[in-house]
Amino acid sequence: MLSCDSFVAMGTDHTVIVDEAGALPEATALVRRQFEEIDEACSRFRDASELSRLNARSGGGDIPLSPLLEEAIVAALDSAAMTGGLVDLTVGRCVEDVGYSVTFRELPSDGPPLELNVRHVVGWRALGYDPVGHTLSLPAGVGLDLGASGKAWAADRAAAAVASSLGVSVLVNCGGDIAVRGPAPADGWPVRIAVDVDAGEWQDVVIFDGGLATSGTTSRRWRRGGIELHHIIDPSTGLPAQTPWAMVSVAAATCVEANAAATAALIMGNRGPAWLDDLKLPGRLVDSRGGVRFAGGWCASAS
Repeated sequence: MLSCDSFVAMGTDHTVIVDEAGALPEATALVRRQFEEIDEACSRFRDASELSRLNARSGGGDIPLSPLLEEAIVAALDSAAMTGGLVDLTVGRCVEDVGYSVTFRELPSDGPPLELNVRHVVGWRALGYDPVGHTLSLPAGVGLDLGASGKAWAADRAAAAVASSLGVSVLVNCGGDIAVRGPAPADGWPVRIAVDVDAGEWQDVVIFDGGLATSGTTSRRWRRGGIELHHIIDPSTGLPAQTPWAMVSVAAATCVEANAAATAALIMGNRGPAWLDDLKLPGRLVDSRGGVRFAGGWCASAS
């Protein structure tokens, strides 16, 4: 029997599921504490967060990192390396330029026009990360955004903490990014893949380990001057990605890897399915008209 609890943190919804009902309160409390610590250190929406202070010191040389922020940045750098820079943490200024400067729950759905220009994104390789000295230097004018990998990393981290601390099997859903740890239930962890909770089309799948993540352009959209915008930035332009995919879901060994692959495949557009095939990462891609394409061994009959 699986037991679950949900709460809101970091501007989104989260769910904790365990295979032992008695462990649920402690598991949920542990995940809450993890997410509160992560938000305080890594949120670009908090002026006093360590990440905001780091961004404010761009161009100022080597900056010491706390263990928590360093761990988050390393996860983001790994995502950038895995995707050839398609998922890049140096797009922070670009995300702000398109209006995403507060949490999505606080973001106005409409507003006046924005002046948007194609810009060169300096790229993750320009960051001066010292893993021995635990410091990071940012080129002048560069801002980091950990949103592309942060929720997935938080899900992996929290699930691992619950499994190791409480000795139970657990699923942590961090705003749609899912990590599981511990021996899976006999029938696996059931997950529904859909654009939103009220969607008329979905696919039910089962996962047994690792992570499952979905990147999409439909759930986080807003309008400025009559133009629809979204939060997934193409580093080649510094603008919201132009893609045929409304959402891409990927399963991988960790939630961070799944999220990086899903976001990269979405940005790649028509090249995404072949890229997932090459990596042998199961993916489900849904286009703007609702058409579904599978890649990397994802089975259409999983529903």
